[in-house]
Amino acid sequence: MSFGQKIDFSKLEAMKPRSIGPANMSGRVTAIAVVNSSPEIIYAGSASGGLWKSESGGIAWEPIFDGNLALSIGAVAVSQKNPNIVWAGTGEGNPRNSLTGGYGVYRSLDAGKTWKLMGLEKTRNVHRIIIDPNDPNTVYIGAIGSPWGDHKERGVYKTTNGGETWDHILYVDEKTGVGDMVMDPSNPNKILVNMWQHRREPWFFTSGGPSSGLYMTVDGGKNWTKQSAKDNGIPEGDLGRMGLAFATNNPNRVYALIEAKENALYRSDDGGFKWEMINNGNDIGNRPFYYFEIYVDPKNENRVYSIFTNVHRSEDGGKSFENIIPRNLIHVDNHALYINPDDPKYMILGNDGGMAITRDMGKKWQFVENLPLGQFYHINVDNEMPYNVYGGLQDNGTYTGPAYTWKSDGIRNDYFFTIGGGDGFDVMADPDDSRYGYSQSQQGNVGRYDKLTGSSKRIKPTSDDPKVKLRFNWNSAMAQDPFDNSTIYFGSQFVHKSTNKGDSWTIISPDLTTNDTTKQNQDKSGGLTIDATGAENHTTLLVIEPSAVEKGVLWAGSDDGYIHVTRDGGATWTNVSKNLKGVPAGSWVNQIKASRYNKGEAVAVINNYRRFDFKPYLMRTKDYGKTWTAIASENDVFGYALSFIQDPVEPKLMFFGTEHGLYVSIDEAKTWTKFENGYPSVSTMDLVIQERESDLVIGTFGRAIYVLDDIKPLRVLAARGQKSVTESAVTAIDASTSYMVSTRAASGPANPGNATFEGENRQSGAAVIKFFAKKPETPAGGGRGAGAAAPQPQARQGGGQGGGGRGGRGGVGGGTNIPRGPQAKIEIFDLSGTLVRTLSASINEGLNSVSWRYDENPPEGTIQPDLPPGVPAEFASFFRRGGAPALPGAYTFKVTIGDQSDEGKIEIQMDPRDTYNMNSLIARRDLLREVGVLTTDISTLSSKITKDMESVDKVLEALKTKRGPEANALKTKSEAVKKEMKELSDAIGSGGGFRFGGGSDSDVVPLNSKVTGLSRTISGSFDAPGAADRKDLGDFNNEFKSLQSKVDAWYAANWDAYLAAVKKVDFSPIGG
Repeated sequence: MSFGQKIDFSKLEAMKPRSIGPANMSGRVTAIAVVNSSPEIIYAGSASGGLWKSESGGIAWEPIFDGNLALSIGAVAVSQKNPNIVWAGTGEGNPRNSLTGGYGVYRSLDAGKTWKLMGLEKTRNVHRIIIDPNDPNTVYIGAIGSPWGDHKERGVYKTTNGGETWDHILYVDEKTGVGDMVMDPSNPNKILVNMWQHRREPWFFTSGGPSSGLYMTVDGGKNWTKQSAKDNGIPEGDLGRMGLAFATNNPNRVYALIEAKENALYRSDDGGFKWEMINNGNDIGNRPFYYFEIYVDPKNENRVYSIFTNVHRSEDGGKSFENIIPRNLIHVDNHALYINPDDPKYMILGNDGGMAITRDMGKKWQFVENLPLGQFYHINVDNEMPYNVYGGLQDNGTYTGPAYTWKSDGIRNDYFFTIGGGDGFDVMADPDDSRYGYSQSQQGNVGRYDKLTGSSKRIKPTSDDPKVKLRFNWNSAMAQDPFDNSTIYFGSQFVHKSTNKGDSWTIISPDLTTNDTTKQNQDKSGGLTIDATGAENHTTLLVIEPSAVEKGVLWAGSDDGYIHVTRDGGATWTNVSKNLKGVPAGSWVNQIKASRYNKGEAVAVINNYRRFDFKPYLMRTKDYGKTWTAIASENDVFGYALSFIQDPVEPKLMFFGTEHGLYVSIDEAKTWTKFENGYPSVSTMDLVIQERESDLVIGTFGRAIYVLDDIKPLRVLAARGQKSVTESAVTAIDASTSYMVSTRAASGPANPGNATFEGENRQSGAAVIKFFAKKPETPAGGGRGAGAAAPQPQARQGGGQGGGGRGGRGGVGGGTNIPRGPQAKIEIFDLSGTLVRTLSASINEGLNSVSWRYDENPPEGTIQPDLPPGVPAEFASFFRRGGAPALPGAYTFKVTIGDQSDEGKIEIQMDPRDTYNMNSLIARRDLLREVGVLTTDISTLSSKITKDMESVDKVLEALKTKRGPEANALKTKSEAVKKEMKELSDAIGSGGGFRFGGGSDSDVVPLNSKVTGLSRTISGSFDAPGAADRKDLGDFNNEFKSLQSKVDAWYAANWDAYLAAVKKVDFSPIGG
């Protein structure tokens, strides 16, 4: 193995993760833009899931920003003069504790197909973009900046050349950024801006200060006026965030929600020069730091919308408001609203639960259920078949659902269901019985749930000492003991241990935090508007990690930088934080992963972005924390550290999640390579490996859940070395266990249309054989299936189980095609060494994937049909014939390319949900073998007639240029012969079709259709065939013999005479 192996993912294109959603809870939508002249074109920006586009009025959506460095969208704007011009500002402008940062502003000149970074990378968070309605090259950027530290890249930027250069036209100080920015719809040189002083710390938030203010320019930003209480009527004293809006139909009417000592709605009737307070009630809004947005109906200056936790509307110019959306109808916590300027009844709302659309001014709402924007804090799995995924989400509770299904179509939204409320965090299935488990929400609220009944028992630890107040993080520590299924751990400032699944708790540690009381004033957090929700709780434990290789060893990490370890089950603890050289004291210990291989070894995932330090800290110890070594740096990865996992099978294989993507190492962290094969640059919050199936399950903060099926190819690269593998002619990979299963129809609507989300399903009905290959320069040997007259196909894949991008209804999973070019031959043997199946595949450089649908080789003489015109290569396997089903058991496979070969193992098991009888499977196989022989005989006979009918057609075509009595007589005879041959062909069947009865020419069911139906009937069950099946086969064999005799008799009586008649016309397109 060479030192330092950057992975060449171009040779791993067959490894792409599946996006499984779900989208039923969606996620935070922060920005909306619509092409007013084509209102079916919608752009939706999300807090951490990228930018999405719909060209169907919100029915179907596509992500259009995934190839860029950051997926947090704070603002999106489209030029109404030239809708091909679209701008996106990265870094959301809602500075809660879980906000995500960005990396500059981007421009598209082709309606979102491609993007170019136009600078301003250090702004970190962009909240507003305004494009001059008369000049698309003139653009204003409202940079709110990062709430985590002081920096000068805040305020208003302007370009007049499409972003090639920028002028910083409004700047106050390093603490103050744009809270809102609006343009007078009648005068593009007149702009109102709220400059907002705010600061977030890990333990506190402050909104407002002397640097905040309301600014106006009337000359396109050359000069600005800061408004005051004396001159303009705005509140005195420190100000905070504001929400601003002009009335389109009457631009002299302007509204301003102003955070101050007393929050209130102000109104101006002279274009924003003079203001009057018109409402200071609770109905105008709450939580200004998170949402303080106001919008005006473009045709009615007195109809005003204030969106915050709820959506309120005023019909009297803001004097009074009423809630227009019942709380249980659409998700709360709203951030963006689009009102169509020509039809104000048409509105689009963005909130923490996604997006909703109304076309009747809010009377009825449609939830957009196909935007998978879930923000997962934690991810976990169980060991069911198929296994389930669990996770907790920002503002959307805890959910569970299948990683794949044995149903048709994709993974539908309603396959996922909630098992806990609130802001969801860690969730663990009970290893004794995954019907039960533990689900956590904010501030240490944890319950033991029952998935079947929906009940939940509160098991939150309490303090036995009334003088000791327990401190729980927003996202508290929770862990399952690896040695005792009844023992779990939970974290406050202490480690709590339960040996009875949470019914009672014992504290087994001292306070493992700094216990800095200056960082425990969360009840005063918020600044001008107190906002004490537990999001800033500090000096608490974030992680508890028991060792799986050494009983009694536990690691604990805190939000204020402490790491402790105990080697005696909690009797004594050692603080090893001082040994973390190069890591700033007080950093956030996000995860600790104890080694599955070595005692005393662990990896700590640490970040410090909450104090304006965006470097990744990934530290490894091999001596219980006495010394630590950095195993990643900002030169290796982009984004601060969030998650890590080491493969439990191959120690050199590691995965590292950052704020901006997923990284992989195959050399034990010497080098890291970004994984971009179908995976976006999304916040990668948590990682877990489902060990039975070797799947990497990824919890993202913005794009819900991804599953990378079968990481064995990466294990092979790590174990053998990338160069050794990729430069070998062929390297076989032992296949994952595959299951012969019966599949059901999808639950829910039979034909759901385009407006629903379906996660990409794993293919079923086939075993996947994988191998690395070096593509030969010249065609290699191998190739055709045993006894086949044409190249053997890959196996049929999924048959409707597989999934495409949105679930792939009826799709075909990855990578099989019509063999062409250099070929690999794949031979599958049972344990006795008997050849069972031969497949062939075109060779891709690197990783190859071929599917075997559990069938034997077809009977000798089987004619493989030609593909119908226009059939894509990936569907070839639907039209190729295999043999009878193989039996469950262990097999080996051999991959041969030229004169080089390698072998692997594969195991086929029966559906674990049911019992089966091997004798029944053998009887089923044997009868299907007989059916296969009959099918081959039918195809052979049918093909001969078809070929000869084509010859008759050639005669008829040639006769079009002939004249005379002999030609006329031959034409009449040819038409009669063709008719008689067609009657024979119809009775037999074409050999490629299936007809249940009836048809344009005959109501007789062809023999081929009868036999095909019998094959499907027998194959549709794993039971032994019944007496009726055997009788049908006997009847069909007799019918075939009768047809064969009839065909033979017809040829004896007619064909030679017809050929002689053709020769008399002095041409012979048939040939004698």
